[in-house]
Amino acid sequence: MKNLLPDTFTLLLLAAVGLASVLPISGEPADWFGTATMLAIAGLFFLHGARLSTDVVIAGFLHWRLQLFILVTTFVIFPLLGLGLGVLSPWLIPQPLYLGLLFLCVLPSTVQSSIAFTSIAGGNVPAAICAASTSNILGIFLTPVLVAMLFSAGGHVGVSFDMVWKIMLQLFLPFVAGQLLQPFIGNWVRARKALLTPFDRGSILMVVYLAFSEAVAQGVWHQLDGRDLALLVLIDVLLLATVLLITSLGGKLFGFNREDRITALFCGSKKSLASGVPMAGVIFAGQSVGAIVLPLMLFHQIQLMVCAWLARIYAQRKAEAVPEPAPAS
Repeated sequence: MKNLLPDTFTLLLLAAVGLASVLPISGEPADWFGTATMLAIAGLFFLHGARLSTDVVIAGFLHWRLQLFILVTTFVIFPLLGLGLGVLSPWLIPQPLYLGLLFLCVLPSTVQSSIAFTSIAGGNVPAAICAASTSNILGIFLTPVLVAMLFSAGGHVGVSFDMVWKIMLQLFLPFVAGQLLQPFIGNWVRARKALLTPFDRGSILMVVYLAFSEAVAQGVWHQLDGRDLALLVLIDVLLLATVLLITSLGGKLFGFNREDRITALFCGSKKSLASGVPMAGVIFAGQSVGAIVLPLMLFHQIQLMVCAWLARIYAQRKAEAVPEPAPAS
C-alpha cells in the first residue's frame, strides 16, 4: 500500500504547480529566475557527468543485444506509440497535452529508479547501469532530434533543428565537463549523494515552477478541465502497460535469461523526469511548457507505483524459487 502513495518528490512537484497557479512569477523577476534556473540545470547535467563512471558504460556494452533492445524500445517503439496517439488529437486530446505525450515518448530512460527496481527484482544490475546511463547520454542528442523530426512531420510549429544546438550548449557541454572531471571528482560526488540530491531536485522544481508560471499566464487551467486530466492519466497508464508488455514479450522472444528480461522490463519502460523537464524548458521556450511537461509528471508517478509493485513480485518469486538450505547433519 505504501508504494501506491505519491513519493516526496511528487508532492513537491505538485506544490510547485500549486504555487505557480496561485503566485506565478512574471516580468523582470521571472527573467532573473529564468537565468538562475538555466544555471541550476547546467549544474545538474554537470553532476550527471561527474557521477557517471566511464568504466561502467564500457563494460556494459559487452552485452550489446540487451543494450540495443532497450535503446530501440526507448527511442523507436515509444516514439511510434506516441505518433499513434496522434489519431486522438485534437478531437479527444487537446493539442498541448498531445504534444506533451509525444515529447514524453522521445525522452531517455531514468537512471536511479531503473537501477533500483532492477536490483530489487533480482535483475542484471551492471547491465541496467549501462543501459540507463547510455540512454541518458544518447538522449541529449536523440531527444531534440526526434522532437524536431516528429513535431515538424506533424505540422507543429516552433520546433526546429536549431534546438539541437541549444541543447548542446546548455546541457551537453556541462555534461562533458563533468565527464572530463569525473576521474578527479567522481568519487567525491558519488559519496555525497544525500548532500547533492536536494540540488538535483531543486533545479527540477525551479523549472516546473517557471514553466507553470508561464502556462498560468497563458491560461492553461482555462484550457484544461478535470476530464482532460482524467483522460491523460488513463492514456499514461495504457502507454506504460503497452511498453511493459512489449518489453516482457520481447525479452522472451530474444532468448534473454531471467535477469536480462528484468533489466529490459525496467529500463525499457521508464521515462526520465530529471532529463525531460530541463529539456522541455529549452526546446519549447516561449511555448506552454507547463502543459507539455504535465503528461511526463503524471507518467513519472505512475511508473514508480507500477514498477515498485512489479519489483516486489519478481523479488518474491525469486525468493520462493530458492530452495531452503539443508539442515546441518
